[in-house]
Amino acid sequence: VAKDLALDLPAFHTRGVRILDRGKTQYFALQEKTGHLVTAERIDREQLCESVQQCVLRCEVIVEGEM
Repeated sequence: VAKDLALDLPAFHTRGVRILDRGKTQYFALQEKTGHLVTAERIDREQLCESVQQCVLRCEVIVEGEM
């Protein structure tokens, strides 16, 4: 995420970058040391999308300040 947003790691921390999931379970997290997007919880496709052919989990990356 840091690389995709063209932010170096010090700026990544000071800009207040965070992940926002819409559900009650937060499946994704940002690693503070690397700026990588990782899974924060186990993702069970059969439980989440049992009757859907294509399973999509959406989340937003929030960056405070101007880009």
